[in-house]
Amino acid sequence: MRFFLWLLTLFATAIGLAVLARFNGGNVALFYPPYRVDLSLNFFIVLLLITFVFLYTLISAMRAALKMPQRVGEYRATKQQRESGRALSDALKAYLEGRFGQAEKSATRAALLPENAGLAALIGARAAHRLQQSDRRNAWLAQAEKDTSLRNARLMTVIELLAEDNKDSDGALHALKELNASGIRHIQALRLALRVHQRARNWQEVLRLVRLLDKRSALHPALSRRLRDLAYEALLPAASHDLESLKSLWNSIPEADRTSPAVAVIAASAYMSIGQQQEAATIIEKALKADWDARLLRAYRLCAAPEGSATLLAQVENCENWLRERPNDAELALVLGTLCLRQKLWGKAQRHLEQALSDATERSTIQESHLRLAQLHEALNQTEAANTHYRQCAITTLPRLQHK
Repeated sequence: MRFFLWLLTLFATAIGLAVLARFNGGNVALFYPPYRVDLSLNFFIVLLLITFVFLYTLISAMRAALKMPQRVGEYRATKQQRESGRALSDALKAYLEGRFGQAEKSATRAALLPENAGLAALIGARAAHRLQQSDRRNAWLAQAEKDTSLRNARLMTVIELLAEDNKDSDGALHALKELNASGIRHIQALRLALRVHQRARNWQEVLRLVRLLDKRSALHPALSRRLRDLAYEALLPAASHDLESLKSLWNSIPEADRTSPAVAVIAASAYMSIGQQQEAATIIEKALKADWDARLLRAYRLCAAPEGSATLLAQVENCENWLRERPNDAELALVLGTLCLRQKLWGKAQRHLEQALSDATERSTIQESHLRLAQLHEALNQTEAANTHYRQCAITTLPRLQHK
């Protein structure tokens, strides 16, 4: 329909011009002495139009010829950009599919275009890392460093890959320091920092990062608990060289962490190593109020106060109160029997140790009960009974030795 209207308009215009030209009697005279050329006005107009069209066509052709090298260059650049973009897409797809060799090849093609070289280098570095080609990985990372717009992405990649490698902790820490200087604090950066500092055994920094991630609910509670336990397991013994350092560290630990069975046992062991049994017992008692755990009972048995002291009597009283609440707890009965044995309460010691022996299901508890009963009978000059328990203790130990 539109073409029909355009054609109709063209015919109408032609008819109009023909009618006007019929009634146009004008002439055009061109003088160039001694020559004179007379033309009708209609012919002159047609000639002028033809000349204009010819010159316009000639100039357009010349301009197109002059622009030809530029257009060829633009075509080649467009083609290269298209091929590089396709190669970059193929590299990412191959990497996600686990075809790391193909991903690295595609990244090599994509890197031919400077605009895609940085991203291609990061993909190539990850692919080479998965292939355990550390030299090629480092070469890719060095190439990615040329693209300053990808600085944070490159640093995140460096930290992640070097943290997994376990061979260049210093390089990972250096990249982490550079990333922190940029003020990057998002969750993934914190997780990577946590991994790097854990492998570098920077436990104070591990604790700080765990707390930050806990505030954002970005760490599983079980993993958070395990990491804190590992940190305190390293820090508390290291601080046990003197009492003041140990107290300072212990007071800096949050209350929720102090009552953790693993942390309380480590702290009690640290205090006992410098002769602070009473402080160790207090730590275990507070932890037991928060969480009843067999590990705490074993530690409580080890931190018994000296014979005849008021502290030891208080410990015996605490165990008796606990035993009334948990009458079938073999581990608790063993602890109470051991404390009574230390206090030379022979009757109570024998009764509770025999109860522990009858209720125990774990081999270690049975073995310890036999050993304590043997020591009790030996102290009472009951040699035959003592030897019987020593033999039973040895028999209990025998399967474990055979297993080893």
